[in-house]
Order: sequence, then C-alpha cells, then structure tokens
Amino acid sequence: MKKILLLISTSLFIYISTSAQVNTDSLSLVSEISRDQLKLGKLQNQLEQQVNNKQNASEKVQSSANKNSSAAEKLSNDPDSKKLARKAKNTARDAKKDSRNARNESQNLDNLNKDIENLKNRIAKNQLKLNKHLKSTRSYQISADSIPYNQ
Repeated sequence: MKKILLLISTSLFIYISTSAQVNTDSLSLVSEISRDQLKLGKLQNQLEQQVNNKQNASEKVQSSANKNSSAAEKLSNDPDSKKLARKAKNTARDAKKDSRNARNESQNLDNLNKDIENLKNRIAKNQLKLNKHLKSTRSYQISADSIPYNQ
C-alpha cells in the first residue's frame, strides 16, 4: 500500500510541477502573441497612410521635375538672364529635395512592410510553440492518468 501511495504521490508531484511549467510557458506565449497582434494591427492601420504618402511624394517629384525642365528650357533660350538662371537653380533645388523626400517615403513604406512580415512570422512561430505546449500537456495528462494500479 505504501508503494502505491508513494507512486501516486510522486506521479502527482511530477504532474503538478510539469503542468505548472507548461501553464506558465503557455501564458507567456499567449501574452506575447496578443502583444504582437496588437502591434500588427497598429502597423496595418499605418499602411494605407504610408502608401498615400508615397504616392503624394511621387506626384510632387514629377511636378517638380516638370517645373525644373521648363525653367531649364527657358534658360537655354536666354542664357544671359540672371532671373531665369536663379529660377532654374531654385527649381532644381526643389526637385532634388522632393526626390529625396520621395526616396525616404519609399524606404519608410518598405520598412513598414518588412515589420509587418516579421510580426506575422513571429506570431505564427509563437502559435506553433503554443500548440506544441498544449499538445504535450494533453499527452502528459493522458499518460499520468493511465498509471497502472496494482494491488
């Protein structure tokens, strides 16, 4: 009888300690998944605005390039005009600045897409880990419940 009680108490202790560890791991994974899903939602909300920013910057670059081309053409018709030279210089500076801004907006959009993909991958990995923890918990519970009872 003492052997049976010792065997049951030992298996119960192992089960409780393992179950507590799995539950702690599961809870931490669940909290990490929910935190990442919240971040993912915020990033996806920013995505549309970032696409609009990139399109606006591209349109502005095209407009600046057209103005610069027009000013350069006018200057080529009258190369001695200081006024036209200053205007061509200013439009070239504006076109350069706008193209830099457009590149930055494009880079921001690329970074945002990369962050979204990384979060999606991290969520998927954590969900797989969580599923493994839950499966191992169930299989351990089944094996602990099926300890033979010899009298």
